[in-house]
Amino acid sequence: MSHGEFLGRGFEVTKYAVCQGSGMKKLIIRGDPGLRKGGRIEYDGAEYEVFAVARQGDWHGPDRVQLWCTIGSEDEQETFSKQDYIPMHLDTDNVDAEAVTVLRERAEA
Repeated sequence: MSHGEFLGRGFEVTKYAVCQGSGMKKLIIRGDPGLRKGGRIEYDGAEYEVFAVARQGDWHGPDRVQLWCTIGSEDEQETFSKQDYIPMHLDTDNVDAEAVTVLRERAEA
């Protein structure tokens, strides 16, 4: 296949289509409301499952710790588990810990 033939063909990014229109998002929480992986929160009038939490800023960084969370609805758990999405395409919100209500702190054992 020559270079000219290749330019005429398109390609498909399948994971992007799965993520598009999804309620899954990244949420950066300034402060620590006591939330861990497997928790459930209420934020901006909706309830979300917390799929992952990365704690930032304990050693070097801002004066308050930050929790970088991946959140979504219960039915998106499988999408998250199979990594059938592209993290950089998720919407990102950034809020203070006071804006989040913790409904369940962590996954039940």
